[in-house]
Amino acid sequence: NGCTCVAGAIANRLGLTWNTKEGEQKANYWGSLMMASTVKLGNDVRGDAVYTPIKNMLPMIDPSQVVWGGWDINKMNLGDAMKRAKVLDYDLQRQLYPHMKDIVPLPSVYFADFIAANQSDRADNVLCGTKQEQMEQIRKDISDFKAKHHLDKVILLWTANTERFACVEEGVNDTAENLLHSIQRDENEVSASTIFAVASILEGCTFINGSPQNTFVPGVVDLARQEKVFIAGDDFKSGQTKMKSVLVDFLVSAGIKPVSIVSYNHLGNNDGKNLSAPSQFRSKEISKSNVVDDMVASNRILFEEDEHPDHIVVIKHVPYVGDSKRAMDEYTSEIFMGGKNTIVMHNTCEDSLLATPLIYDL
Repeated sequence: NGCTCVAGAIANRLGLTWNTKEGEQKANYWGSLMMASTVKLGNDVRGDAVYTPIKNMLPMIDPSQVVWGGWDINKMNLGDAMKRAKVLDYDLQRQLYPHMKDIVPLPSVYFADFIAANQSDRADNVLCGTKQEQMEQIRKDISDFKAKHHLDKVILLWTANTERFACVEEGVNDTAENLLHSIQRDENEVSASTIFAVASILEGCTFINGSPQNTFVPGVVDLARQEKVFIAGDDFKSGQTKMKSVLVDFLVSAGIKPVSIVSYNHLGNNDGKNLSAPSQFRSKEISKSNVVDDMVASNRILFEEDEHPDHIVVIKHVPYVGDSKRAMDEYTSEIFMGGKNTIVMHNTCEDSLLATPLIYDL
């Protein structure tokens, strides 16, 4: 998502066009709530509805004006990373490459226990030292970046690998004080994303989590409150999970009772490769389940206190399909007078091209 995000902002800033087999394409921000959707203001004198872009309602910065920087455990420059990802059309890549080939990510935090073992071959750009030393380096990187570019505000957003869930333990990460002491002691249950979150909070910068792991352990939430810094996020939910959120909301709100939800998807990008490991998959499974649990809890007419639909999630890594994720869902529901209703959905979605506009919004 990182190289796609930067590429999209550059393409829009330069107003690039490129050719595909379908014809000429032009840079846009479709998929961004702020940049590409509208809100109704009311009606004009003839009674016709009047709409305006959401960006006109709020003092938002155009993404093409943002100064971008970041970290990665892989030192490949963003131009070559864009080629490796195979997300954007070739003609667009060709035009963007000169603008991206000199952008190299800063060394990042790498705790092998938290992500899949199959990521080790990418880890050639990592920080050394204790967790405290690495956290201090991230703080320095933030401070230096802000000073170098004369910025008013810096926002950190985690769009890296999904981590396994960290164990929440008393005396380790249950309070801000315990968490800071745990970092100093090099405790095992402090994840890389939590290191970034703590560094961001201590630098007074908003931190957004775009992956489904539990970055925001109680100690992080406590620290953010103490420092009066915003934190937000629990997975982007841009593809299958977004559709699940919408459809389950529709069914339950319509008084229809979902009793079985079976979701299968396969993808070939590095996210899919990382999620092929059981611990990382479990984080994603919990995230997908949460959107169902929230709706079930909203309607006690349909569901008893401890009643939940059967809910199965399967994710497979299929390298050939690349960033073009395939998602297949079956929703079985109980309807009026003991009847049954089944909805089957197939969704092919470009993973990074759905997630990147959300990064701009956030």
